[in-house]
Amino acid sequence: MKITRWRADRKPTREEIESMFRDEGFEFVLEDLPSGSEIAEHRHPFDEIRMVVAGAMRYNIAGNEFILREGDRLELPSNTRHHTKVEPGSDCLTIYAQRIF
Repeated sequence: MKITRWRADRKPTREEIESMFRDEGFEFVLEDLPSGSEIAEHRHPFDEIRMVVAGAMRYNIAGNEFILREGDRLELPSNTRHHTKVEPGSDCLTIYAQRIF
């Protein structure tokens, strides 16, 4: 698992994040999740790459929790069990791609 925190003075725009994914050769989808929504524990047979455009999303991996905020990026290896919850107060917009080997 790799988390890259956004450290610039301003948050990246949706267009900038989409451009980053395109430059890396990823096909991606936009995922708009409502405030407080949860995705039950699951895993998938591909690496998950996700960046937050707006809002915040809490991940739980083996009991370890962390929050992704605007501009943060997560690279989650295949078959990693995880569940997520959108932080209350605002919807969460993310850009999501899969790396299949």
